[in-house]
Amino acid sequence: MASIMQAKMKLPVDFIQNLYTDFNKKTADKILLGMQEERYTTLRVNTLKSSIANVKDILDKNSIEYEQVEFYADALIIKSANEKDLAKLDLYKNGEIYLQSLSSMIPVLVLDPKKGESILDLTAAPGSKTTQMAGMMQNEGYILANEIDKIRCDRLKHNVELLGAKIVEVSNNDGTNIGKNYNEKFDKVLLDTPCSGEGRFVLEDEKSYCKWSNELVKNLSNLQKELFKSAYNSLKKGGIMVYSTCTLNKEENEKIINWALQNFTLEVLDINLKFNECTKASNKGVNKDIEKGVKILPSNRMEGFFVCKLIKV
Repeated sequence: MASIMQAKMKLPVDFIQNLYTDFNKKTADKILLGMQEERYTTLRVNTLKSSIANVKDILDKNSIEYEQVEFYADALIIKSANEKDLAKLDLYKNGEIYLQSLSSMIPVLVLDPKKGESILDLTAAPGSKTTQMAGMMQNEGYILANEIDKIRCDRLKHNVELLGAKIVEVSNNDGTNIGKNYNEKFDKVLLDTPCSGEGRFVLEDEKSYCKWSNELVKNLSNLQKELFKSAYNSLKKGGIMVYSTCTLNKEENEKIINWALQNFTLEVLDINLKFNECTKASNKGVNKDIEKGVKILPSNRMEGFFVCKLIKV
C-alpha cells in the first residue's frame, strides 16, 4: 500500500490543499489511506424479487463468502468474489440482487420512503437508489425518477424494469425544470446530485481523479444550487428532502446546505444511522445545525459520501 506522502504526490495539489483545510490532519490522513484500500464488492437484495435468506442460501451453495451489514439487513459485503463473479449468477441476471456501494444505499435509508408516498428522485440514473426506494415501499406509491442524459436514462429504464420497480415513472428531462412542472407535488425528494466525485478517488486509478479541478467544483456547485431550488419547489410543505453527494469538499456539501438554509424555509434533521466510517459534517463557518449531516469517509467497504436530511417548514 502506498503511503500518505505518495498519495499527496499523486493526487491533485489543489485537492490535497482543500482536504487539509476542510478536515483536521488526522481525518485528512485517514481519507488518503481510505483511497488506497481495495474495496469489497457490496450488494443489495432486491426485496421485490427475492429475500436475504434466499440470496444467502444461493451464495452459500456457490461457496461465496459474505458478511452482513450492521445498519442494513438487506445488504451484504462480499468477501470472496468480485463483480464479474456475481454477474454470472442467475441472481444477478434476474434482478434479485443489485451491485451497489454501501455509501450509495445510505441516502435512501435516511430518506426512509414509506408505502403509499409520492417521491421524486431528481437525478436518478442508473437507478440504484430508485429501485432501493421501490423495494422499501413494497411497490406501493409513486416514484418519479428523472435523468437528463438520454443514454443514462436508458440505463435507468433497464434497471427499473429488471428489478420489477413497477411504481416508477422514468422521466428524461432537465432536473432544474422539474420544480416548475411538479410544484409541491412530492412527499419526499432525493437529490443525489452530480458532483466532483472525490469520495470515489482510488489512488491507483488515475482516471478517478485526473479530471478534478477547483473550477469543476465551482461549476458543479452552481448546478447543485439550481437542482436544489428545483427539488425544494417540488416538495410539499412538511416534506422531507435528502441531499447527498459522493464528494468530500465543503463547497459542494456544507456550503450548499448553508446557502439553502439562507434562501429557503428549511430545517436540518438528525440522522440516526451510525457506523465506523461516519463522522459529523463540519459546522465551521456555516449554520451550526449542518453538523447534523454526515460525512462518510472512504474505507475498504465504503466510498466517501455526504448526506443531509432536511424538512420544508
